[in-house]
Amino acid sequence: MAGARCTLPHMLDDRDRRLLALLQANAETPVADLAEQVALSPSAVSRRIARLREAGYITRVVAVLDRDRLNLPTTIFLLVRTGRHAEDWLDQFHRAVAAVPEIVEVHRLTGSFDYILKLVLPDVEYYDTVYKRLVRQIELYDMSAHISMETVKSSTGLPTDHL
Repeated sequence: MAGARCTLPHMLDDRDRRLLALLQANAETPVADLAEQVALSPSAVSRRIARLREAGYITRVVAVLDRDRLNLPTTIFLLVRTGRHAEDWLDQFHRAVAAVPEIVEVHRLTGSFDYILKLVLPDVEYYDTVYKRLVRQIELYDMSAHISMETVKSSTGLPTDHL
């Protein structure tokens, strides 16, 4: 069955958690190097990685691109309020944000705003292009853009000590 996930036959141990952390840091690390770092044989590490994938702990492997080299140094957070919450509007909103590649994250919020969107852009002026594209596709009650002046922390890794 496609997409099915099994469960690990045992709880994750410290080596499994360490492997997950190492793979998050660099998924291209050779198995022999991983094996050395977790004090196991390469074949044991390969089996553990396969088991972690099968169990759904590792969902995919991606390349993290350099935003500056891609001419996307600007980050804008867009707070959105909507007057509508009907299913048809939600579907339209999901399609609209999915169609804009500069929108890299969307979160539904509690509080006075409904959503926060993270945009990566070549410059602040390009925000107007994204804004016009978005409002052509979806009705929004209020939008408030906030320019990030500095990235203090940015990580693709998740903590592994809560397993």
